[in-house]
Order: sequence, then C-alpha cells, then structure tokens
Amino acid sequence: MCNSKVELLSPARNAEIGITAINCGADAVYIGAPHFGARAAATNSLADIERLTSYAHRFDCKVLITLNTILRDDELDDANRMAWQLYNIGADALIIQDFGLLETDLPPIRLHASTQCNNATVEHVKWLEQIGFSRVVLARELSLDQIKQIRQNTSVELEAFIHGALCVSYSGQCYLSQALRGRSANRGECAQMCRLPYDLLDADGNTIIRQKHLLSLKDMDRSEYLQQLIDAGVTTFKIEGRLKDEDYVKNIVTYYRHLLDHTTPTDFTPNPAKTFHRSQTDYFLNGRTRPMANIDSPKSTGEEIGKIVRLDTSSITLDTAVNLHQGDGLCIGSEGFTISQIEDKNDRTIVFWNKQHSNININNLHTGQVVSRNFDSTFSDRLAHFAPKRKRPISITLTETNDGFSVVAQTTHDISVTLSFEQAKEPANNQARAMQTIHSQLSKMGDTIFELRNINIDLSQAYFLPISTLNEWRRQAVAQLEQACLDNYKRQPQQPITHAPYYSTLPLDYHANIFNQKAKHFYEQCGAKIEGMAFEQSPQDDAELMRCRYCIKYEMGWCRNKQQPTQTPKEPLYLQQGNQKLRLHFDCRNCQMKIFTTN
Repeated sequence: MCNSKVELLSPARNAEIGITAINCGADAVYIGAPHFGARAAATNSLADIERLTSYAHRFDCKVLITLNTILRDDELDDANRMAWQLYNIGADALIIQDFGLLETDLPPIRLHASTQCNNATVEHVKWLEQIGFSRVVLARELSLDQIKQIRQNTSVELEAFIHGALCVSYSGQCYLSQALRGRSANRGECAQMCRLPYDLLDADGNTIIRQKHLLSLKDMDRSEYLQQLIDAGVTTFKIEGRLKDEDYVKNIVTYYRHLLDHTTPTDFTPNPAKTFHRSQTDYFLNGRTRPMANIDSPKSTGEEIGKIVRLDTSSITLDTAVNLHQGDGLCIGSEGFTISQIEDKNDRTIVFWNKQHSNININNLHTGQVVSRNFDSTFSDRLAHFAPKRKRPISITLTETNDGFSVVAQTTHDISVTLSFEQAKEPANNQARAMQTIHSQLSKMGDTIFELRNINIDLSQAYFLPISTLNEWRRQAVAQLEQACLDNYKRQPQQPITHAPYYSTLPLDYHANIFNQKAKHFYEQCGAKIEGMAFEQSPQDDAELMRCRYCIKYEMGWCRNKQQPTQTPKEPLYLQQGNQKLRLHFDCRNCQMKIFTTN
C-alpha cells in the first residue's frame, strides 16, 4: 500500500488548470512564470499566479514556479526582479537551471534544481545539496537502484517524474534544436526534432529503415512502481505536462491520487490511456527494456483495442471486445481516422470512415495489424462533465454565552475561529424542531471550500433562533475560517546558498550550460575549471548535439553486448531528415548513444 504522504505534483499550463489539479487531489502544482520558463508557450501573468497561489494555500498546497532557462547576462536583473515578485505574491519555490541566479540577491524562497541540471549521479546531487538546494529533480533515466544510491548519500528532497512525455536526450544535454533550427531547448524553445521521422542509413549510405520516428519515445508510466519509488527515497511524484490541456490533468491527477489514497470519485473513473497517450514505458526504472520508442507515430496512440481481420476501401473489420461509438478516433500505425459508422456482424465489428474527411492510405494497412483507440468519445464526454471540488473537513460547535451564543469553526488541522454574538435567548415552543433547524442551517457549507464532518450543539435547552440569523453566523464563521487557513499557511524556508567544492577536476565545457558571467563566477568560486561557455553562446562544429541513454541499436535488436543479433548494419549509422544528416555514435562502455552533425 502506498504512503500518501509523498507529494503529488501536477503541471499547470495556466491558473485554471492549476486550480483543477488541486481540486483533483494534487498536493502541489508547478507553473510557468511570465518569462524564463523551459516551456516558452506556457507563461502566466503574476496576477494569475497570485490567484492560483491564494487558492492553493487554502488547502495547504504548494505552487512551484519554473524559472529554469539559461539566462543571458542582460536577463539576470529581470529574472531576479521576477523572483522577488513571485516571492511577494506567495510562491513556494523556484525551479531553476541557471546558477547565475545564485550570485544575485534572491528572496528567501526555496530553490529546486531543475531536471535540466542533468541530475544523474550521486556526486552531482550531493553537490547540489551542499550548495543549498532544497530539492533536486532527478534525471528521468535513473533506475530504482540509482535512486536508492542517491538517497543513501544525501538527505535533500528528491523529486522524480512518474508520468508523461519523455525527452530522448538527458535533460539539459540536447542541442539539436539549437544547432539545426536556432531554437534552444535550454531557453524554452525546443523544436522537438526528436518527434520527426528519419531515415536510418548505414555506413555505405544504404537506407535500412525509411521514415520512422526513431527518436520518439513512448510516454512514461510508472504507476505500477509507486511504492518502490517511495522505498527508494523519492519524496515527490511529478507529472509531466505543462503544455497539456485541462482534461489530461483532470484524468492523470485523479488517477494517481486514487493509487496513492485508494479514493475514486463516484461519478468518474480515471484511465491514463484515454487522454494523450503514446503507449507506455517505465523508462529504465528496472533497467534497459524494449521497445521504448513508438517509431510509427509521435502522436497520441491511445489504448490497444484489437486487430484488423479484413480490409475494404472505406472500412475495416476488427476482432475486438471493446464497444466502439460513432465519433471515436482510431489509430493504426501511421494512419488514423474518426469512426463515421459502426456495424456488428458475425461477432466482428466493422467500422467505416468518411472518405471526404479522412485521407487514409489503405496501402499502409494490413490484416493482423494492431488497432488503437486514441479518442473515446464517451469517456471524453464523461471527463468534460467531471468537475471535482476540493473540500477541507471542519467541525462546528454552537455554545451559549452570558449574553448570547458562540460559534466555533475548526479544521482537522486545529485551525479555528471563534465568533460571539449577542442574541436574546428565547426558549423554543417546539424543542425538537428548533434543534433540527439549528443543526440544518449550521451544516450548510454550500459552495465553500469546507465540508462538515462534525457538528456539536451544546445548549442548555433549545432556543428559537431565526433561520436568517443562523445563516449569517455560519457565513461569518466560514469566511473567517477560510481566511484563517490562508493566514496560517507557512512557506518552508530556504537555507543559505554557499560555494561548496565542486566534485570533479575535469574542466566544464558547453554541457554545463554556463551562459552568463555570474554563472561562470559561481562555478569558479566552487573550484570548477571552465573550458567553454554554453553551446547557445559558442556553437561548435561537429559538436555532440544529443546524449541519450536510449539506444537505437538496442531498440532494433543490434546490440552485441546485451543481445545476440544474427547480423548488424555497417557503422557508423546516420539519421537523415530532408537534407540534414546526423551521425550516431554508440558509447558502449557507458551504454549511451550520442548524436553529432556531419558538417
């Protein structure tokens, strides 16, 4: 059984989605600031972040801000100013990548080391803790054993991704978009080169694989391993998806809240395969497995529902046990369409598509091929009507005073308010009805953030109290208790940042992503040797543009170290997309794949 004390952290593209995440059971949300976030398309105003923060803190939930791009020298003052603004409106922590910020006068706000810092080794995480970071967001590629080793050598909070889209490169170590498109992933402008189709060529230029998405990984799903992650030392479970829509967040947060607490809404059953879903992988958590990539399509493939048993010009016959509906979307390899008509015949399901609206290449389909449903119209309607409301349980006590009555409203965390009211004590003619009225009116929580768990009416006798009076007492008590919840919220402090000795004597090159002089100075104060500045500042010919733990050779079954292939293609191998050709280098000693240009 999982320990629900672990923090469940949800993405939020905007304040409304953040509020939805909290209502679905998230303990914290992370959201983009107006600038300097690693998702340039997911920024938010300070006013919206303040509104989200105010809502979250009423439920003891945190709001974390992504300020995790690398920064130019002329941007540091603006970033520092924004950090203070975010602190002043109540943000709980900043997720950062650029160590130049550590050389500025930051507010006393918690600092989390972004996964963009490539937090993949014990030594690196230990150094980040010594510097003063409150939390480290671990590299996605780490196994359970590697996470355990980090925990055994550190006491810093460890945040790990458990669900969502995967970058094929180690985070912070991808320069492909910058080199080929002039759009820096470390600056929040990734062109997603890994989702494109490529030809795979051998050393002689022969095409081995044609137009497949060889770098496009499946989505992470570690829902079966939550307890193991907790046992390994993870303190926060992170869901990816700051560009995802509200339905995705509702579905995925509700799903993981259920797994942690075994609570499920009565009007909705979550299912991660029914919102954006590229199939799933645990991604090295239990070692190297295959397949990790979905080479046929980078799009949402949904849930497998059956196989093709017959093909016609505008329909396919399926062997499936799933009830399909008109309007559902099906995905078959690289082809997809919306169902326009359904027939059932001889225990088979025949689905049709509209030729005028669906451009299906029948030559790409064949019998026996797996069919997936990537849009379930019935589930989508149910999800759209699912509107959870988060409530804090409280108790209310009504007692007598010398000149009237007292109402005490208290949360289960012992936050309470006491209100006294002068009121004539007029014994009720009908004692039972009067007590019922008092109980009924004080119990109505309506559209507040509270739900009543207990009510105690401690009176010497039943008094006649007008309904309007009882309602006003309740409204005042509830309003003051809500404000007390907000006032009693305490942000966790940030410890001082220090210059801890750097753990390696090897000089730092562009992989350290040092983009400004303050960052350079910070590393130098820690004793690090700087050999080169960030790739975005000093691009290099024939540079390593991507470093991956994922390996195409292993994915294709060609790894001589871990597999037993009957034959392998002649190396070096190349990826080609249009006129662009990339060279693959396989670092078998470290079990990594690297990608270079071929200038």
